[in-house]
Amino acid sequence: MVRSPGPRGGPTVRTRILTALLALTALALGFAGATAYLLTHEQVDDRIDADLTESADELRTLAASGVDPVTGDPFSSAEEVVVTAIQLDVPARHEGVIGLRTGQRPLVSQQAVEVHLQDDAEFVAAVTPLLHSDQVVLRTIRTATTDYRALVAPVSALPEASGTVPASSEPAALVLAYDRVAEHAETQAVFRSYALVALAALVVTGVVGWLLAGRLLRPIRMLARTAQQIGESDLSARIPESGNDDLTHLTQAFNGMLDRLEGSFESQRRLLDDVGHELRTPLTIVRGHLELMDTADPADARETRDLALDELDRMNRLVDDLVTLATVGQPDFVRPAPVELGRLTDDVLDKARPLGERTWLVDSRTDARTMADAQRLTQAWLQLAANAVKFSEPGSVIAIGSRTNHDGSRVRLWVRDEGVGIAPDDVSRIFDRFARGEHDGARRDGSGLGLAIVSAIAEGHGGEVTVASTPGQGSTFTVVIPVLPVPDAGPDANPVAGPVAGPDRPVAPTARTVASPRTAPTPDLPPAPRAVPPAGRTPRPRPDAAPEEGPTP
Repeated sequence: MVRSPGPRGGPTVRTRILTALLALTALALGFAGATAYLLTHEQVDDRIDADLTESADELRTLAASGVDPVTGDPFSSAEEVVVTAIQLDVPARHEGVIGLRTGQRPLVSQQAVEVHLQDDAEFVAAVTPLLHSDQVVLRTIRTATTDYRALVAPVSALPEASGTVPASSEPAALVLAYDRVAEHAETQAVFRSYALVALAALVVTGVVGWLLAGRLLRPIRMLARTAQQIGESDLSARIPESGNDDLTHLTQAFNGMLDRLEGSFESQRRLLDDVGHELRTPLTIVRGHLELMDTADPADARETRDLALDELDRMNRLVDDLVTLATVGQPDFVRPAPVELGRLTDDVLDKARPLGERTWLVDSRTDARTMADAQRLTQAWLQLAANAVKFSEPGSVIAIGSRTNHDGSRVRLWVRDEGVGIAPDDVSRIFDRFARGEHDGARRDGSGLGLAIVSAIAEGHGGEVTVASTPGQGSTFTVVIPVLPVPDAGPDANPVAGPVAGPDRPVAPTARTVASPRTAPTPDLPPAPRAVPPAGRTPRPRPDAAPEEGPTP
């Protein structure tokens, strides 16, 4: 169960979600019920007032007619008007009717009346003073028995009665009243039923919400269990991904984080293993020679000093290469900027010439521009050139080149040599750290990190490294990277020589480059180059050292 952070834990997320859900549901049901109750309560009071007002209008009409509709005789007194009104009135449910006279008992209806107003002495005492009122009175009267909504209509207060009822007659008044408590009791019964239904709905919501919250929080519980299972030596646990909701995105983000952590820890362990393995040998050599050095022999001391300095230089280069590989994956490992690939090709050739006495050529030169890190590409290119020098004979051809594919979406930067080539068994591992190929039964000098750095630079640009090699004939290493659009620098930018993008063309001999002889093959783009280094796979060496034209994968 996922618990909230804190030294003592606390309610589970599932409980908090359910509590919030039930609180909101109860608040919504309560607010809806209370609002409906108040509106219904007000509607009942409005209906009572409308009914009483209608009865008052009927009394006015009766008084204005001046004739008893039952006997056809004219009214001779106010009391006759009240008696006739009582006889004609049909009391509604929870309604009562009486007639008031001065100093006499109230007049009562002979019909079936549910509310007997004359039996409530407190009510009669409250309405009697209104007998002499000069207007029709509508008010609420509360007694020990119940609450009434009463209408008191004195006949003398009706303008319609003047001229039809003798002014000398004794005053009389019609009294109609509703039992408000009884009227509202029905509404209250309905809302008591509503409260029970709402309570049942709240219980059902709680049960369903508990099950639903558990189902929705299952990935989080799995995330917590997975996080607890992850140890320093095992980062392989992952959470199954299903669906396309927020929790699935959280799961994907968590799995991605685990992938990065696993890669980081693996890189860290590999770096420590590599450092421990590779630095142990030169340290042992230095220590052994220092222990055996004859301090009294100047020649022996000088030789030991030279050997120690040479080993320290090698360790310094090794540390520099390891630092470079340690920065792989960091945001600033590759810093893209506009690069003119043709000019970069010329610059790399100029920098590569001092690496060895070789016949340096340019196979092809593209005029495309792209967003890339020129320094990193130069580093990778020169590393490939240095390897070509190491595994070739003086005077042999080493050629570099650059070319885009047919649609200009990718560019290939290669180094071709006529060296010893690579054994098929070594091709699949030459880009691993500290991997060194054997030639003629011996290993060449080097840290074994150069090609790993080249591969890291290519991957940092979103590309890859391919190799085609034939033992005894030479090798061609190719860095393939995407061509990214260069933002418009504006009218003040320096003009770029040549087209921004277009088909590649052979480079004419210039003062800076040496053109390939007519017999030298010019590498084209291979139709299906093999990416290096995927572990456990062996590429197919091509019979020639140069790739052929074809689509870029």
